[in-house]
Amino acid sequence: MLLYLWVGLGSAIGASCVSGFRACWRPPKLGATFPLGTLFVNVTGSFIIGFFNASTSPDGRFLAPASVRTFVMIGICGGYTTFSSFSLQTLNLVNDGEWLRAGMNIFLSVILCLVGVWLGHILAGYMNSTTGG
Repeated sequence: MLLYLWVGLGSAIGASCVSGFRACWRPPKLGATFPLGTLFVNVTGSFIIGFFNASTSPDGRFLAPASVRTFVMIGICGGYTTFSSFSLQTLNLVNDGEWLRAGMNIFLSVILCLVGVWLGHILAGYMNSTTGG
Protein backbone atom coordinates (compact mmCIF):
# COMPACT_ATOMS: atom_id res chain seq x y z
CA MET A 1 0.00 0.00 0.00
CA LEU A 2 2.86 2.38 0.80
CA LEU A 3 4.25 1.94 -2.72
CA TYR A 4 0.95 3.21 -4.18
CA LEU A 5 1.22 6.31 -2.02
CA TRP A 6 4.76 6.90 -3.29
CA VAL A 7 3.57 6.53 -6.88
CA GLY A 8 0.77 9.01 -6.18
CA LEU A 9 3.23 11.48 -4.67
CA GLY A 10 5.56 11.02 -7.64
CA SER A 11 2.66 11.62 -10.02
CA ALA A 12 1.80 14.83 -8.19
CA ILE A 13 5.42 15.98 -8.47
CA GLY A 14 5.55 15.17 -12.17
CA ALA A 15 2.23 16.88 -12.89
CA SER A 16 3.34 19.93 -10.88
CA CYS A 17 6.49 20.12 -13.00
CA VAL A 18 4.40 20.12 -16.18
CA SER A 19 2.10 22.79 -14.79
CA GLY A 20 5.05 24.95 -13.75
CA PHE A 21 6.73 24.39 -17.09
CA ARG A 22 3.63 25.44 -19.01
CA ALA A 23 3.21 28.53 -16.83
CA CYS A 24 6.81 29.66 -17.36
CA TRP A 25 7.59 28.70 -20.95
CA ARG A 26 5.72 29.90 -23.98
CA PRO A 27 7.17 27.86 -26.85
CA PRO A 28 7.52 29.50 -30.21
CA LYS A 29 4.57 28.69 -32.40
CA LEU A 30 5.03 26.07 -35.07
CA GLY A 31 1.92 27.25 -36.76
CA ALA A 32 -0.96 28.37 -34.60
CA THR A 33 -1.96 24.90 -33.48
CA PHE A 34 1.14 22.69 -33.19
CA PRO A 35 1.56 21.43 -29.58
CA LEU A 36 5.30 22.08 -29.18
CA GLY A 37 5.11 22.24 -25.37
CA THR A 38 3.58 18.79 -25.13
CA LEU A 39 6.18 17.42 -27.53
CA PHE A 40 8.97 18.93 -25.40
CA VAL A 41 7.56 17.42 -22.19
CA ASN A 42 7.20 13.97 -23.75
CA VAL A 43 10.74 14.03 -25.21
CA THR A 44 12.37 15.24 -21.98
CA GLY A 45 10.32 12.73 -19.98
CA SER A 46 11.51 9.97 -22.31
CA PHE A 47 15.10 11.10 -21.80
CA ILE A 48 14.69 11.17 -18.01
CA ILE A 49 13.14 7.70 -17.81
CA GLY A 50 15.80 6.24 -20.13
CA PHE A 51 18.60 7.81 -18.11
CA PHE A 52 17.16 6.83 -14.73
CA ASN A 53 16.41 3.28 -15.83
CA ALA A 54 19.93 2.67 -17.13
CA SER A 55 21.77 4.45 -14.32
CA THR A 56 19.86 2.63 -11.56
CA SER A 57 19.75 -0.81 -13.15
CA PRO A 58 21.77 -3.62 -11.56
CA ASP A 59 24.70 -2.65 -13.83
CA GLY A 60 24.17 1.06 -13.19
CA ARG A 61 26.31 3.54 -11.35
CA PHE A 62 23.69 4.31 -8.71
CA LEU A 63 22.07 1.80 -6.41
CA ALA A 64 18.33 2.34 -6.20
CA PRO A 65 15.81 -0.04 -4.67
CA ALA A 66 12.81 -1.12 -6.71
CA SER A 67 10.57 1.21 -4.70
CA VAL A 68 12.65 4.27 -5.69
CA ARG A 69 12.69 3.19 -9.33
CA THR A 70 8.90 2.81 -9.21
CA PHE A 71 8.52 6.22 -7.53
CA VAL A 72 10.60 7.96 -10.21
CA MET A 73 9.74 6.03 -13.37
CA ILE A 74 6.05 5.33 -12.80
CA GLY A 75 5.23 8.17 -10.43
CA ILE A 76 7.24 11.21 -11.48
CA CYS A 77 7.77 10.35 -15.15
CA GLY A 78 4.21 9.08 -15.49
CA GLY A 79 2.85 12.30 -14.01
CA TYR A 80 5.23 14.45 -16.04
CA THR A 81 4.74 13.04 -19.51
CA THR A 82 1.53 13.94 -21.22
CA PHE A 83 0.64 11.19 -23.62
CA SER A 84 -3.06 11.75 -23.02
CA SER A 85 -2.62 15.42 -23.96
CA PHE A 86 -0.70 14.34 -27.06
CA SER A 87 -3.56 12.04 -28.04
CA LEU A 88 -6.25 14.68 -27.54
CA GLN A 89 -4.27 17.39 -29.33
CA THR A 90 -3.63 15.06 -32.26
CA LEU A 91 -7.32 14.16 -32.44
CA ASN A 92 -8.21 17.86 -32.36
CA LEU A 93 -5.80 18.53 -35.23
CA VAL A 94 -7.46 15.73 -37.24
CA ASN A 95 -10.95 17.00 -36.40
CA ASP A 96 -9.90 20.48 -37.54
CA GLY A 97 -8.68 19.07 -40.85
CA GLU A 98 -5.03 19.72 -39.98
CA TRP A 99 -3.87 16.34 -41.22
CA LEU A 100 -0.30 17.41 -41.95
CA ARG A 101 0.18 18.86 -38.47
CA ALA A 102 -1.45 15.79 -36.89
CA GLY A 103 0.86 13.49 -38.83
CA MET A 104 3.86 15.64 -37.97
CA ASN A 105 2.91 15.54 -34.27
CA ILE A 106 2.62 11.74 -34.33
CA PHE A 107 5.85 11.26 -36.26
CA LEU A 108 7.91 13.73 -34.20
CA SER A 109 6.51 12.52 -30.88
CA VAL A 110 7.28 8.86 -31.57
CA ILE A 111 10.71 9.43 -33.13
CA LEU A 112 11.93 12.14 -30.73
CA CYS A 113 10.69 10.30 -27.63
CA LEU A 114 12.46 7.15 -28.78
CA VAL A 115 15.61 9.21 -29.41
CA GLY A 116 15.18 10.80 -25.97
CA VAL A 117 14.94 7.49 -24.15
CA TRP A 118 17.86 6.13 -26.18
CA LEU A 119 20.07 9.17 -25.44
CA GLY A 120 19.22 8.95 -21.74
CA HIS A 121 20.16 5.29 -21.78
CA ILE A 122 23.41 6.01 -23.66
CA LEU A 123 24.41 8.82 -21.27
CA ALA A 124 23.75 6.65 -18.23
CA GLY A 125 25.65 3.78 -19.84
CA TYR A 126 28.62 6.08 -20.40
CA MET A 127 28.46 7.27 -16.80
CA ASN A 128 28.18 3.67 -15.60
CA SER A 129 31.33 2.69 -17.50
CA THR A 130 33.49 5.55 -16.21
CA THR A 131 34.96 5.60 -12.77
CA GLY A 132 34.03 8.42 -10.47
CA GLY A 133 36.63 10.59 -8.91
